[in-house]
Amino acid sequence: MPARNIEKIYASEVYYHLYNRGVEKRDIFMDDEDYRVFLNLLKRYLGVEKFIDKFGREYPNYHERIDLISYSLMPNHYHLLLWVNDDMAMTDLLRSLATAYSMYFNKKYKRVGKLFQDRFKASMIRSEEYLWHITRYIHLNSEDIGKKFNEYKYSSYKYYEGKAQAEWVKPGVIIDMFKEANQDYKKFHEDYIDYRNSLKFIDLTE
Repeated sequence: MPARNIEKIYASEVYYHLYNRGVEKRDIFMDDEDYRVFLNLLKRYLGVEKFIDKFGREYPNYHERIDLISYSLMPNHYHLLLWVNDDMAMTDLLRSLATAYSMYFNKKYKRVGKLFQDRFKASMIRSEEYLWHITRYIHLNSEDIGKKFNEYKYSSYKYYEGKAQAEWVKPGVIIDMFKEANQDYKKFHEDYIDYRNSLKFIDLTE
């Protein structure tokens, strides 16, 4: 059987950086409503509140199995940083999320077929230093489309600044790390922007 059909087993009680993009690199978010629907699905599956469908059945809920630490939704892809409490939780969440969002998207835009390019990609985070970097990487994604990271509506950065709160987004662990290290989270991002831009300039001139 091809390796792509083998169910991957992930570790528990670790951080993972997850990402996926649209099939053929197509946009998966076409307007504000699409972004809001995706975020509401995250709330449905990761919030404490139980949601009921039109037939009176409870939707799956994973809030005791997974914590969402940070996220960024870009026009043709998304990034999630998760703390995973059991090894199958991540697969269950992403399956529910992809199925529900694809059904919504295909109905709205009158299309058929899969929406996402492939199975989601997941990278285990093995050090605190890399954990810090991944939160910054996720939040700085919006800079690539000309949106300032601290103003972008569709990332979790506003929760880190205290401008918004939601019980299904858990920035506290990262905020506490920065406080303990006497580091400024916003400056941690700003200092890296020029470096990122310099790397792009080097790539363009090679």
